[in-house]
Amino acid sequence: MTSLAARLPRRDRPDSLHLQHGPIDLVLSYHGDAAAVDRAYAMAATYFDGLLQALVDELPALRAQTRAGNQFAGAVAQRMQRATESASRGTFVTPMAAVAGSVADAVLEASWVPGITRASVNNGGDIALRLAPQERYTLRVCSLDNQPLADFSVHEQDGIGGVATSGRGGRSLSCGIADSVTVLASCAAEADVAATLIANAVDMPGCDRIVREPANALQPDSDLGERLVVTHCGDLDEHEVAMALDNGACCAREWVDRGAVKAVALFLRGATRVVGCERSVALAGSASQERQCITL
Repeated sequence: MTSLAARLPRRDRPDSLHLQHGPIDLVLSYHGDAAAVDRAYAMAATYFDGLLQALVDELPALRAQTRAGNQFAGAVAQRMQRATESASRGTFVTPMAAVAGSVADAVLEASWVPGITRASVNNGGDIALRLAPQERYTLRVCSLDNQPLADFSVHEQDGIGGVATSGRGGRSLSCGIADSVTVLASCAAEADVAATLIANAVDMPGCDRIVREPANALQPDSDLGERLVVTHCGDLDEHEVAMALDNGACCAREWVDRGAVKAVALFLRGATRVVGCERSVALAGSASQERQCITL
């Protein structure tokens, strides 16, 4: 049964709508003609009804390794398959690596109407985004203790339709030690899977200060099974931090070079790598700490 919040639009703040059912928690923020915004929110709420159940119906297959040609009935499951299929060559990944981004993409697509100038669907930090010509969207990446790490300024002409962040300490288990990895791509589903796999690559294999446990010992139903995930990362010196970030940046460069993502920002212990920015990367002061202001 879909929750009341999923069926009845509830404005939590101006120009936003909250939709929640089970683990799916969306915040929609649409701008434009007032009638168009109201219509879009109503369409999003209608589409959201039954979305989770459709995923649950195919959950065993969605938790299995992605393989070319896998068939799914649901539209969101199909998005998850497409987003992970190209990444599955030589790398273990399941469609679940793209679930949050795929849900955000699907809700945005189902609710976009003429008259909307800027729209975002934020699914726990994975964001589907659509901008009308000349529009801009600014977002901030923060650390787990809510300190600002970077500001991203996205313009309509950048061709970015999705933003996702992954790393150790987030909602999902990670095989790497990144504090966070933020990916900007043409859609949220692709950003989601790329952020997961690039964050896994930010690592120091063999380091005895990094504690790992089987994923299914922490979450019995994890799609990662017995694969080791990081549960603790001890002190690292500057050289080790740089090596781990270099490993992640190498992976990020592969994604950018093949056109799968637009840009990647990697963060670990106060250090940063940025891959794929074609414009400027400048430093700007903050009341709490220095952060990078990244304009694509």
